[in-house]
Amino acid sequence: MAAPQKITVLFSSAGRRVELINCFRADAAALGRELRAVAVDLNPEMSPACAASDRHYPVPRCTEATFIDRLLEICAAEKVHLVVPTIDTELETLAASRERFLRTGARVAVSTLEVVRLSRNKFETARSLGKNGIPAPKTGAVAELLESPEDWRWPILLKPIGGSSSAGVHVVHTVDAARSLNLENYVAQEMWTGKEYTVNLYFDAGGRLRCTVPHQRVETRSGEVSKGITERQPTLMALAEELGKMLRGAYGPLCFQAMITPQGQPMVFEINARFGGGYPLAHRAGACFSRWLLEDVLDLPGTAHNNWHEGLIMLRYDAAVFVRRPWQVRPGTA
Repeated sequence: MAAPQKITVLFSSAGRRVELINCFRADAAALGRELRAVAVDLNPEMSPACAASDRHYPVPRCTEATFIDRLLEICAAEKVHLVVPTIDTELETLAASRERFLRTGARVAVSTLEVVRLSRNKFETARSLGKNGIPAPKTGAVAELLESPEDWRWPILLKPIGGSSSAGVHVVHTVDAARSLNLENYVAQEMWTGKEYTVNLYFDAGGRLRCTVPHQRVETRSGEVSKGITERQPTLMALAEELGKMLRGAYGPLCFQAMITPQGQPMVFEINARFGGGYPLAHRAGACFSRWLLEDVLDLPGTAHNNWHEGLIMLRYDAAVFVRRPWQVRPGTA
């Protein structure tokens, strides 16, 4: 029997995303292909995902001008079929370079530049949500908050306008506390409480929303879900359909963060144009976004669906990868 056809996937800013690589490996095998995982990172010697890959490379920071050129070199040398972004800060430059990657034979699993820019700017996200009738917490410039604090529902979250993973977020209860921080490039957002959810979305190559998987964020660590449970939350499922109409140009995996207040009021407060950190839960529940991306790249019939398992619980724990120094490519992968 002939060996399975290999497909090469590059995981950008791979970091700790071992579970994501494993999802792609399992789905490639299910399609009768062998996955060749190429991982890149600023410091691959200290990246678990790089250690779990078949080949790895150091790359510049994604904010540096040489980042895309280096990725293109690697894609050409490794004959990469698909590039999978993993962090917010690389999305815009990758979206702007999609055609350059296609010329090397690689497709980038990223939405259009317009969708990425919308998701990266919290003020624009809130404005677009409101314009499309999707409930969102009041969001505005910090200066607006300081000028008219009586118009806001306190406490207030002060967030970096392009932040992610809850990094740099401040909770303030008074206008004096907000003023004392003297923050630049931040937005103010009303803080609501309730059940927190991530809603995983998959869009096909035609921009159609094909799958919606909410999971409750039962417990988080450093902004990423550590305990979660899939739930067909009807209000969030309906809001996802409206969001899908709003995000013209969406492709592949996206997710949004939402909350259901004790009174049953939904609030959408963030959109991420990439795989969410809790995506392995959706995958195990049967929403195999990674398989559907591989089908697209391999020009196979698409099997995207919305028939996933509700009530699946994910309980994450610490695991480790052990490597010897000096760092070496595993035998047979050169």
